[in-house]
Amino acid sequence: MNRSIVRAPLAMNARRAAAIWAVLALAALAVFGASLVAGSVPVTLAQAVGALTPAHGGADLAAEIVRTLRLPRALGGFACGALLGLAGALLQVLLRNPLAEPYVLGVSGGAAAFALVAMIAGAAWWIVQASACAGAFVSILLVLGLARRELWRGEPQDSSPRLLLTGAVIAAGWGATITLLLTLAPDARLRGMLFWLTGDLNGVAPPWPALAALAIVLVGIVPAAPQLNVLLRGDATAQALGVPVMRLRLGVYVAASLAAAAAVTTGGTIGFVGLVVPHMLRLAFGNDQRMLLPAAALAGGVAVMGADLVARTVVAPTQLPVGVVTALAGVPVFLWMLLRRRPR
Repeated sequence: MNRSIVRAPLAMNARRAAAIWAVLALAALAVFGASLVAGSVPVTLAQAVGALTPAHGGADLAAEIVRTLRLPRALGGFACGALLGLAGALLQVLLRNPLAEPYVLGVSGGAAAFALVAMIAGAAWWIVQASACAGAFVSILLVLGLARRELWRGEPQDSSPRLLLTGAVIAAGWGATITLLLTLAPDARLRGMLFWLTGDLNGVAPPWPALAALAIVLVGIVPAAPQLNVLLRGDATAQALGVPVMRLRLGVYVAASLAAAAAVTTGGTIGFVGLVVPHMLRLAFGNDQRMLLPAAALAGGVAVMGADLVARTVVAPTQLPVGVVTALAGVPVFLWMLLRRRPR
């Protein structure tokens, strides 16, 4: 394959791209620092930095709060948001649909249904997490099985609408199952189940699996960004230019689904991040996936960390579901982007 053909022209000069990446990285550091010091129990910046220092051996309250509560929550929130932002950007390329988002193929529905069953049974948190992961993979396998011709048998026509419809039907089935489970759930467990469904980073599981999943997806998919630029022109055009379309589509679907599965397993169903973040970044980057994919991970991480910070401080000591905050912020932002977009 001629690589000079596959490489799409840069949407902007490298200096501007580096500046935007630097702003996103600084925003991530700022929100991460604020997440460590802000909360119902105030912690100074010096105490937070000291708690993260390997030489710090104290067992004071501030250090314990930072190390055991706020640090895992901040890292888990960043990983969850980064995975959602990356999954949203990938699915919008795969389906060539600007309304595609990480939950459109039913991954979150499967994870939620299995997790709710574990919650009804009164299982430990790690069993709930494992159940959510299992449900996400069941949903992934269902879509892979039902849409196998579209993903890897090389049908000549554009397969995006059929893949989208398959995922939408599976998502609807999971939605009915979730409604049934909520109806049958005992009142004592209903509040926790609803919190999980709307996104909950309270008592988040160790963030390292989600961070590892983020690294694996980035390493696996970013090198394919030039081919994704060509795929945006359509399957027929990409095949004519030598892109292995079916293998690429399968890889993108698996990467996006794994990212969504890891995010849902970590923090529940947090909406609007995978939909709004890629849209906002396209205003700055254009649609060059070489720049958009890493930026989507950074911006998504900042968005969920910031939403979690608001969720646990705005009405402290009461905590709001993170998904409620992302929806309240995401709806007006998305409507603003739609209204300012000029019709073609």
